[in-house]
Amino acid sequence: MALMASTRREADEQTLPIWVYLVLPLLALGLQSLVTLHFSHFGLLDLPLLVVVYFGTARRNPVGATLGGMVIGILQDALTHQPIGVFGLAKSFIGYLAASVGAKLDTDAHGSRLLLTFCFVFLHNGIDWVLMSHMLARPMGWNWILELISAAINAVVAVVLFALLDRTRSQE
Repeated sequence: MALMASTRREADEQTLPIWVYLVLPLLALGLQSLVTLHFSHFGLLDLPLLVVVYFGTARRNPVGATLGGMVIGILQDALTHQPIGVFGLAKSFIGYLAASVGAKLDTDAHGSRLLLTFCFVFLHNGIDWVLMSHMLARPMGWNWILELISAAINAVVAVVLFALLDRTRSQE
């Protein structure tokens, strides 16, 4: 930890190897699109969103997390039947929020990761629903129980995935 750091972000800045920034989003997008074709319940898990949340909380850079969320979201839109930009907008907002919260709070503890990821996934699903139902006038159902289950599944998977990804970090 730096002795003269003026903010939490400067004190705890950690980097990931460049291959993680390239391979992880592509792997998440590929798994999400391929596995969902064969197992429809896998759609409850949003791997690209978990990547956006991890990168946001790990780097603590709101601009980078917003751009990363936008790129990952637009690529996910291209692989789904969603209109281009819906996931891009939702994931860029979540990336910004994750990086902003990561700069202020300790997001390395498992409990905070579980709670934050649950909230981020639920908010992401809500943004997706608002954009599709109200702004694009495309009928999309909202099932509270299913959305809470989805958020819980994503939060539990995130804690395990984030712990594995932490092993690739290097301190600056």
